[in-house]
Amino acid sequence: MNKEHVAQTIPGIPALLGLIALTVAIVIGFIWYVAGVLEPAGDTVDLVMALPLFALMLAFTAVCIAYGGLTPVNPNEARALVLFGRYRGTVHEQGLQWVNPFTERRKISIRVRNFETSKLKVNDFDGNPIEIAAIVVWKVTDTAEALFEVDNYENFVNVQAESALRNLATSHPYDTHVEGQIALRANQAVVADQLRQEIQDRLEKAGLNVIEARISHLAYAPEIANAMLRRQQAKAVIAARTLIVEGAVGMVEMALAQLSEKNVVTLDEERKAQMVSNLLVVLCSEHETQPVINAGTLYA
Repeated sequence: MNKEHVAQTIPGIPALLGLIALTVAIVIGFIWYVAGVLEPAGDTVDLVMALPLFALMLAFTAVCIAYGGLTPVNPNEARALVLFGRYRGTVHEQGLQWVNPFTERRKISIRVRNFETSKLKVNDFDGNPIEIAAIVVWKVTDTAEALFEVDNYENFVNVQAESALRNLATSHPYDTHVEGQIALRANQAVVADQLRQEIQDRLEKAGLNVIEARISHLAYAPEIANAMLRRQQAKAVIAARTLIVEGAVGMVEMALAQLSEKNVVTLDEERKAQMVSNLLVVLCSEHETQPVINAGTLYA
């Protein structure tokens, strides 16, 4: 596997100044040679006299090639160097740098990026069809692995994130039905951590780091949405009724205890039962109760 390492570079500004100085020196040397040698000799220049001219031409060509090694590196950007098919390191230091002019310099962004997956239609742990999507925040941490271990690292992130999201959705129910069970809707923080870790495991080989992953859309599929809504409403009604009954029973117990302690009235078991029935009707009824005046006795 290709692991990132720092490439050998030369600061660009000093290198540029040096190349400019060499260019000026070559031009002056060429002018001096033409003025001092070629003009007096006319057309009778032999090979020995032409050698300095060839040297100046070769030096000028080399300087022109060296100019091609000047490489600007922007903030939060890197340049991976490849020389004749071999990875030669990565340049991270921003500014103008000089590298081997024969290297291929592949630009790669190391900024933090994010994207939202498409809405996936999958079955949750209970087999209910749901729609789910997620937002993934990531960045490149190893430029060599990102460029050379996968074909297209951006597409690799998209595909692996959707695959991890699909696998996570099938591992948990939409709503919890058992105490302690992790559900997609009720335990979003836990689910987000699991999603981030699963995506990170899949992207480790590509030199990518997942900073955050969270669910951005979660809903039942349209074909069962109405049925599930009624189910949720029924659960809410049952929970509310349970709470009301528990409170009503507590109030009845308190009323009977206080009546007995303060000797307000002595009730036999049948009268207690009647009183409990009346209190529960008043406390648990959804509508206002209407008082009824009993002109007789309980046994009349």
